[in-house]
Amino acid sequence: MEAKVVERYINNYVIVTIFILLGILLPVVALAVGRLLRPYKPNDEKKTTYESGNEPVGEGQVRFNVRYYLFALMFVVFDVETVFLYPWAVAYKKLGLFVLVEMAIFTGLLLIGLLYAWKKKVLKWNSI
Repeated sequence: MEAKVVERYINNYVIVTIFILLGILLPVVALAVGRLLRPYKPNDEKKTTYESGNEPVGEGQVRFNVRYYLFALMFVVFDVETVFLYPWAVAYKKLGLFVLVEMAIFTGLLLIGLLYAWKKKVLKWNSI
């Protein structure tokens, strides 16, 4: 009886090992075959930056105002809040008082973050 349990235990590890090997090997083989089969004929025209048929002008890297990233981060935070609030609102009657308190704490923390961002003037957009 114990030999069957050990055999099943080892069998599970063999299956996991096979999946790990396949997960590594298949992409490596696909990329290697693609590299062998693709045409490779570089020239100067192909190495230039393509910008809708126009000749590239200036540097390829542009500096953005840090406020852009702060706005994006604030959007992500409140977008995630919406993702968490929607399922909670749908199942509110089934969940009870405990989950209401948990959601109030969650929303309160987000409100504190919003007030902090407002006080630091993260939400104020100045033109460059």
